[in-house]
Amino acid sequence: MIVLYQHPLSPYAQKTKIALREKGIEFELKTPEFSRGGFGGSEFLQANPRAEMPALTDGDIKIFDSTIILEYIEDKWNEPPLLPSNPAERARIRMIEDVMDTYYEPINWGLGEINFFGRAKGELAETIVGNAKEQAAKCRQWLTKQLGDREWFNGDHFGWSDLCVVPHINLSAIAFDIAPEANSPLANWFKRVSVRPSVAQTLQEAKDSITGLEQFSHLVEQGLFKREYRDHRLEWMIRMGGLQVVVAGIEKDNIRFSYDFS
Repeated sequence: MIVLYQHPLSPYAQKTKIALREKGIEFELKTPEFSRGGFGGSEFLQANPRAEMPALTDGDIKIFDSTIILEYIEDKWNEPPLLPSNPAERARIRMIEDVMDTYYEPINWGLGEINFFGRAKGELAETIVGNAKEQAAKCRQWLTKQLGDREWFNGDHFGWSDLCVVPHINLSAIAFDIAPEANSPLANWFKRVSVRPSVAQTLQEAKDSITGLEQFSHLVEQGLFKREYRDHRLEWMIRMGGLQVVVAGIEKDNIRFSYDFS
């Protein structure tokens, strides 16, 4: 049995769930337990020593990193295909995924730091949120160009790039009231993609999990749960004007960076 370690709100986990559901693959979902101020547990950490979600196990095979998991799924179960056969189109689709994972994801993550976890108040919060909304608008413009006159980001058929875009656009809309402009090409695409069964189930799971964030807020304040600041997230917070957010998190010991492999 395939096991996917995940949290329903993680966009990285969401895209792997959509891929598995699109291909009709049976799998079991597990949410890792708390450990060392974050998600852990021996089984999860054996699958992903980074202690990041998602991680996938397929018998004795253990895979981490959402992109590598998607590649494994596509390589092992190639019907229906999520990537086109044309090399140039495959490259375009992979670039869209990279933009969503490293450029758009920090926007939602950073807004969560402010709105859910209260990392900043007053003028500082307003500055960070304002900058985030401007950046999100620019990214929507870029996505609109990538969509062009296509029905799907993938082209004629739903695929890899669509399942990589939708978790981020959805979270912006349901959590932070940042949605594509009404009747825009991106908004029309979002309507189409949201009713697709594999996507609808995944997005509903994400929506249902938002109510549970209150417990994390208390845990973060006590330093019992540490939000991960690494790579693009750390850069984003500093660029948006939140350097003191990072400094305060280090002083309070309620943020973390990458774990060492063991």
